[in-house]
Amino acid sequence: MTSRASAFVLATALVAIASPALAVVGGTTSRDVRGARASTLRVETSRGELCSGAVIAPELVLTAAHCLMGGGAVSVVSLDPRFRARRHAVVAVLPHPTFVPGTTPRTQPGADLAMLRLAAPLPADIEPVTLGGGLWQGESVTMAGFGLSIETNKSTARRLRETRLVNAGNYTTQNTVKVAVDADAKGESPGAGACRGDSGGPVLRGDSHSRDLVGIVSWSSGPLSSRIRSICGGFTAITPISEHRSWITEAAARLLALDTQQRQDAIRAPAAGYSWWFAR
Repeated sequence: MTSRASAFVLATALVAIASPALAVVGGTTSRDVRGARASTLRVETSRGELCSGAVIAPELVLTAAHCLMGGGAVSVVSLDPRFRARRHAVVAVLPHPTFVPGTTPRTQPGADLAMLRLAAPLPADIEPVTLGGGLWQGESVTMAGFGLSIETNKSTARRLRETRLVNAGNYTTQNTVKVAVDADAKGESPGAGACRGDSGGPVLRGDSHSRDLVGIVSWSSGPLSSRIRSICGGFTAITPISEHRSWITEAAARLLALDTQQRQDAIRAPAAGYSWWFAR
């Protein structure tokens, strides 16, 4: 790790305010039909939680586990080729076995990942991503999400946006995440990055046409130079896919193995509308 990147990571450790990444600050609205639209979904609960997710198979969505801790029914929203919203039912949720409910993403001792099983395959215009390899320092990536573009304005959420970031290195507390920053601002001044509503969103190798998923957004913090309380536009914490490929493969197989009766029972579940399946 270069001294410059080390400084970024150390600076991250000193940031006092961090939050689950709930839209993209400093990003651009996604307008390309074959871009982020084709692989990024909105994840919502009946209790008002808003997050994002990455499609990894016609019936499977990968997101952040902390997005689902509030309970309530879960559904996802895709965008059709004209960017109109379509809602899809979720019938099962499988969090990573190391995830500890009730902890904040920044102090989470386990992996902030969860997989959703949908009631039916997504429309054919949705193109699942593939699981990519490890992220290297200095690599340029694209993140996408449905969160806020203005941290203080809730009405700016629920629109798909994307931005390019640079992987500045690792940040370790109870677990290890990758920390990405705006290439120009470098986390020191306000720049592009995740915000409220982006948790669970895909991080793709290269540009938004890529289907090479290298990470899932977990949390964000404001820039070092911010004079006001800020949780966006500084550092974007990413759960790397490469370190959890075996669990993702196992979880996908387990959820896809649910039979018709199990899916029907889950759909009729009165409390939440989905079932919790814990990998042991």
